[in-house]
Amino acid sequence: MSAVLDSHGHGASHGHDDHHGAPHGWRRWVFATNHKDIGTLYLLFAFTMLIVGGILALLIRAELFKPGLQIVNPELFNQLTTMHGLIMVFGAIMPAFVGFANWMIPLQIGASDMAFARMNNFSFWLMIPAAVMLSTSFFMPGGAPATGWTIYAPLNLQMGPSMDAGILALHLLGASSIMGSINIIVTILNMRAPGMTLMKMPMFVWTWLITAYLLIAVMPVLAGAITMVLTDRHFGTTFFNPAAGGDPVMFQHIFWFFGHPEVYIMILPAFGIISQIVPAFSRKKLFGYASMVYATSSIAILSFIVWAHHMYTTGMPVTGQLFFMYATMLISVPTGVKVFNWVATMWKGSMSFETPMLFAVGFIFVFTMGGFTGLILSMAPIDLQLQDGYYVVAHFHYVLVAGSLFTMFAGYYYWSPKWTGVMYNETRGKIHFWWTLISFNVTFFPMHFLGLAGMPRRYADYPMQFADFNALASVGAFAFGFAQVYFFFFVVLPTMRGQGAPAPQRPWEAAEGLEWEVPSPAPFHTFENPPKLNADATRIVA
Repeated sequence: MSAVLDSHGHGASHGHDDHHGAPHGWRRWVFATNHKDIGTLYLLFAFTMLIVGGILALLIRAELFKPGLQIVNPELFNQLTTMHGLIMVFGAIMPAFVGFANWMIPLQIGASDMAFARMNNFSFWLMIPAAVMLSTSFFMPGGAPATGWTIYAPLNLQMGPSMDAGILALHLLGASSIMGSINIIVTILNMRAPGMTLMKMPMFVWTWLITAYLLIAVMPVLAGAITMVLTDRHFGTTFFNPAAGGDPVMFQHIFWFFGHPEVYIMILPAFGIISQIVPAFSRKKLFGYASMVYATSSIAILSFIVWAHHMYTTGMPVTGQLFFMYATMLISVPTGVKVFNWVATMWKGSMSFETPMLFAVGFIFVFTMGGFTGLILSMAPIDLQLQDGYYVVAHFHYVLVAGSLFTMFAGYYYWSPKWTGVMYNETRGKIHFWWTLISFNVTFFPMHFLGLAGMPRRYADYPMQFADFNALASVGAFAFGFAQVYFFFFVVLPTMRGQGAPAPQRPWEAAEGLEWEVPSPAPFHTFENPPKLNADATRIVA
């Protein structure tokens, strides 16, 4: 293996690959403690779950292609919507960002690895049984949970044994997230190279530091809520059972106290990736670095006081509606600051539009649209009309698909030359971008009109007046799904196999950061000794 490493330029960082090279075969992956290997495992796992969740979404859209019941009955339809949401949120988006964190944070801060390498391995492998339990719950007696991804009471008390399996799976995923977050925080705070102060860290590292604190704060809240559901189901408690004096609305409050910071957990690392890519392809420094750090922190803090904007229709007093309405409007301000900073970074820059930049600009455009629809939904009188309709579905897919998923693609195209040592095919990357962007908008833009016209979500059937926009959305959804299959087979696999032009150490000439100071592909072990950095902590000085 050491000969292979040397032939790829891995020996550049040290001269003892015989002792410290990558292990052989399956043991390398099962017992992985190297942050790069674990990052790769996370990314492959997340993409697998993205495909599983995507298949469920395509079943939903196939059913909604025209009025009437075509493929599934309403009960199975609700199971599909529930599992699509849970698998995408907990199985695809969150693990993918943890994969990026594992790969990039040690490289960006000049650390040799993550702080707790074995815990890193454990936190990954916890997710496998959880994913199996979620994915196979359709085959349990009574089928998968059909509560919506929010697991609302009293529905969660009426489900079969798959609800218990889902609760155990969420506990495992939550434990994995907490361990991963502790690892990330300790790595960032304790293992930065000398000279890299907090305010010199790359924005991706900053956003993950804040995200990790959010995860530690809110995952126990979700664990508490679902444990209360478990005791209601099996041990005679009555937290949420209205027949015995429990309060289903209390579950909503506890869930959304977790759920709203969770939304920002899924978007803050995305902001970090975009904040790395836009300066690199604008050939300028990031505009307003400090304001970006403060805006990210503000979003994290404010995310704890906006949870009940999901609950305007639960009989909330007007005073409560006003508080949550103003708080939600307030949280849009730091997000707007970020969009302004990205646009200001591009302003008068020497821009070029390679695939990472295309996805970054596509993200800014489409995410801003999703942000505006969120601002509309923040207003209680409007939300009372649009609650639980397709306008909400359109809004959160514009934020989560165009937000999280587009940035993951941008991050992959930006950093994959450093990961694999070969350049992806630029033409195929651009085909993937335009195919994804157009099919995404064809899928989700019509849903705004469906929602405004009054179509409720989670219904397997609908009257004739909604037929045209639903057919359009279903066609777009299948096109969007096939775009991601194209991405895997024609972009990712060739680079994983080493097919393509060898990547230089700096594939993007204006990109700054320590990850561009090591050879491509990044050696199995990097920064075994802390590097000496220049004044702004972006280069290594001999």
